[in-house]
Amino acid sequence: MDQLKIDKMSTIKTNGTGAARTSLPVLSHFKSEHLVAGFSGGVVSTLMLHPLDLIKIRFAVNDGATKSLPQYSGLRQAMREIIRLDGWKGLYRGVTPNVLGSGSSWGCYFFFYNSIKTWIQGGDAKTPLGPYLHMFAAAEAGVLTLIITNPIWVVKTRLCLQYKTDLTLSESKRYSGMIDAITKIYRTEGVRGLYKGFVPGMFGVSHGAIQFMLYEEMKADYNVYRKMAIDTKLGNMEYLTFAAISKLIAAFLTYPYQVVRARVQDHHHDYKGTWDCVQVTWRGEGWRGFYKGLSANLTRVVPATVITMVVYENVSRFMMNKPSIESKQSPKFNRSEQTSMPVAIKNIRN
Repeated sequence: MDQLKIDKMSTIKTNGTGAARTSLPVLSHFKSEHLVAGFSGGVVSTLMLHPLDLIKIRFAVNDGATKSLPQYSGLRQAMREIIRLDGWKGLYRGVTPNVLGSGSSWGCYFFFYNSIKTWIQGGDAKTPLGPYLHMFAAAEAGVLTLIITNPIWVVKTRLCLQYKTDLTLSESKRYSGMIDAITKIYRTEGVRGLYKGFVPGMFGVSHGAIQFMLYEEMKADYNVYRKMAIDTKLGNMEYLTFAAISKLIAAFLTYPYQVVRARVQDHHHDYKGTWDCVQVTWRGEGWRGFYKGLSANLTRVVPATVITMVVYENVSRFMMNKPSIESKQSPKFNRSEQTSMPVAIKNIRN
């Protein structure tokens, strides 16, 4: 009778555990440390470099035909003109949604990317993935992140494009802050208004996929060159170099989508959709129109990515290596050992 009870107990325990593991196995690889570290990196880099992001957006949406918009001849002239009209605080228009959006985007991206990557590796960080699987994990993480953060980017873009000299803009498109912008966009344009630029943003997933594939492959190859495990932590100089190279290549290859997305989200224009924006830009400005603001963008994104990556790598290393208070106080009972204990008892009795 006792033998029968033990057999039933082991069957129930192992079946229950198996169902939980096979239903959503990727959930077992979720680690909040990646979310916190990515959020920290995004916030730090945004606070330091927001003025360049604002100027990049203004360059990107300037089609040369809308006379109500300020005309800038270069990076320095744009900065001087903004300070002259709005003061130093003008350089930080839209900083709140940018900090929230950048922190959330990097946090979610690292969280999803590392969870998917670890799931593909089967929990073994030393298993090499190769470029295609790195791109696959990065692309999936990019799509999930975009779904969550697109409304924040719409608000940030519109707040960055508020001009004191624009007197013809209707009151419904004048925003005093982030909450006011969300309220007015939702009231006048509905949910669709908050997801403007989503389609070009989906193309932009390739940006993150290329960047992370290059970044991860360079880290892995460098460790192989040093004859060390591919997940061995590097120094800040190596992270800085690999982050800069991967971002430069990805930014140059995929920049046109950022121009299209910014123009679709701009409330000064009324494009029928993404394809209409592409056609109008091509007819009016040619291929150069898709690279407007590239110099300002590279001036911003390369140091921003370097700062984000270095902060992320160091914060995640600190959090992952920090011993928990619970483990110091008392030994934890392993759930897997608890599950297999009845099976072990059965084997002993046999």
